[in-house]
Amino acid sequence: MKLLQLSSAQGPEECCFAVAKALKKLIKEAEQLKLKLSILEQETGRHSDTLRSVLVSVEGEQTVQLVDQWVGTIQWICQSPYRPKHGRKNWFIGVACFDGVKSIDDSEIKFETMRSSGAGGQHVNKTDSAVRATHLATGLSVKVQTERSQHANKRVAILLLSQKLESQRQSMASEHKAERRLFHHQIERGNAKRVFKEINFIE
Repeated sequence: MKLLQLSSAQGPEECCFAVAKALKKLIKEAEQLKLKLSILEQETGRHSDTLRSVLVSVEGEQTVQLVDQWVGTIQWICQSPYRPKHGRKNWFIGVACFDGVKSIDDSEIKFETMRSSGAGGQHVNKTDSAVRATHLATGLSVKVQTERSQHANKRVAILLLSQKLESQRQSMASEHKAERRLFHHQIERGNAKRVFKEINFIE
């Protein structure tokens, strides 16, 4: 199983339009390759039928083949559906694969089962197949109900939680780098907290 995230990457609303269009194409290609694709999370855009980002899981024998065709920058060429007179026709979105994410040990996670909610057919609200997984150390939590069995939802939850922890780690690392860069421009000249006076420059 692989996790793919399609993102508008802070682009304009046209990029959110492109993400939604790209998702439909991705789903179609997954079906052609007889792969199982499930939408795990999505953030809608400002306009209807648009997505700022979407996270999907892909599973099957030809998963790698599909992933290799999508990971990277995707260019979507079309006239803006929101600004008819806008000259730009090239819109760019990003696709990332969360591969090689370190899996979390079950002992680090609290699992809760519950009934699925929302659309999903006859199994919804009839079996406790949905799983909420909470990482004990950080409090990060995910709920998965895309699969029909509790075991399958648990497996996806662990993978999704691992991805969230990795994203959090990378985000914190980026913030620390930014803080270090900013620090060089914010050193106060004066009002020292500690003062060291060199008595002898020659040792």
